[in-house]
Amino acid sequence: MKTNIQLSDHFTYNKLLRFTFPSIVMMVFTSIYGVVDGFFVSNFAGKTAFAAVNLIYPFVMILGGMGFMIGTGGTALVSLVLGQDDRVKANRYFSMMIYITLILGIILSVAGIIFMRPATAFLGATPEMMEDCVLYGRIVTGFTSTFMLQNVFQSFLIAAERPKLGLAATVAAGVTNMFLDALFVGAFRWGVAGAAFATGLSQCIGGVLPFLYFVRPNTSLLRLTWTKLELKPVLQACVNGSSELMSNISTSVVSMIYNFQLMKYVGENGVSAYGVLMYVQFIFIAIYIGYSIGSAPVISYHYGAGNHMELKNMLAKSVTLASSAGVVLTISAFLLAAPLAQIFVGYDAELFELTSHAFRLFAFSFLFAGLNIFASSFFTALNNGAISAAISFMRTLIFQTASVLFLPLFFGVDGIWWAITVAEVCACILSAAFLIAKRGKYHYM
Repeated sequence: MKTNIQLSDHFTYNKLLRFTFPSIVMMVFTSIYGVVDGFFVSNFAGKTAFAAVNLIYPFVMILGGMGFMIGTGGTALVSLVLGQDDRVKANRYFSMMIYITLILGIILSVAGIIFMRPATAFLGATPEMMEDCVLYGRIVTGFTSTFMLQNVFQSFLIAAERPKLGLAATVAAGVTNMFLDALFVGAFRWGVAGAAFATGLSQCIGGVLPFLYFVRPNTSLLRLTWTKLELKPVLQACVNGSSELMSNISTSVVSMIYNFQLMKYVGENGVSAYGVLMYVQFIFIAIYIGYSIGSAPVISYHYGAGNHMELKNMLAKSVTLASSAGVVLTISAFLLAAPLAQIFVGYDAELFELTSHAFRLFAFSFLFAGLNIFASSFFTALNNGAISAAISFMRTLIFQTASVLFLPLFFGVDGIWWAITVAEVCACILSAAFLIAKRGKYHYM
């Protein structure tokens, strides 16, 4: 029995889940960075420090999100070239993406450190939160290059048919983050600085280990080589991956708007409650994102090879899996609302009640989120960045912003918690419309 799954294979449900499972676990462990930071900061540094981390985290994620853009767009391009059976060009394009990531990461680190204080002020930090926001943000931003590399390699290791190596690197990084958070925040009581260093140092492991693998001779489909930078493929990858960057930026912007609204309607407790929701959402949504990242190179490969039947197979199975996962995750979120709230904010009765109630309303968004995330990723894999970006932009920025601004006018604070579900339903309708409209061009239906 062949155990090494290749991009060119026909994918049954069993094979598809086996191939994407490492990517799912990778994304879950990546999401754990912020969750573990939040847990230790909340329980050992207090709710003001916890609110500070939640307030600045979206800005930090915008910088690191550049890695998702290069990783997803670059992987789609490289996988397409592999499907066309041109290994030399694939390695050249792959190497360009890694070098661009390193250069861009350094530039963003410097910019982030310089502008962290004005960004914190713009986000509405209270005087009590200001110094914690700046301190956490500057330390984490200093590790932007390794964070971006980790995000890029998560996609490229799948295209290289080495998803288990990506899983090993990410698990090692996640375990390191947990250990260092316990040491720096729990034992040494370094507060937000300890949480930031724990995150940054663990990202070094997730970014550097895959780099060392690819720079040495290996048996995968890809290897880092010396090559000059070419503008056209880099721009093509960035444009195609712009949907992931747009999603990352939009999600961060929407988080800021949520925080503005919650400070207005509830105050600091609202920001803390939303922080808990975001931490749990990171883990749940990571399952969808991990599956999409894991399946995208397969879709790109078969699109490049002209295998229309396999495109139909991948779309049908993916929609079924995303729908099934949506039901399971929604029920799980509803049932786990109180226990999860207890873990993060059980020390404050009022905050616990607010968080539990918010989570039960928020839970229904998971029914539709997976379908929308996959639809955007599907078009990225087909190298149609415009549609992918449109889905991400409308889903995360337009629909969510409109919902979180207007629903509270009619439903009060509950309107804030319902906003994401309303936005996901609207995005699901849009995703279905695009899939139907483009079925003739790509032959996936």
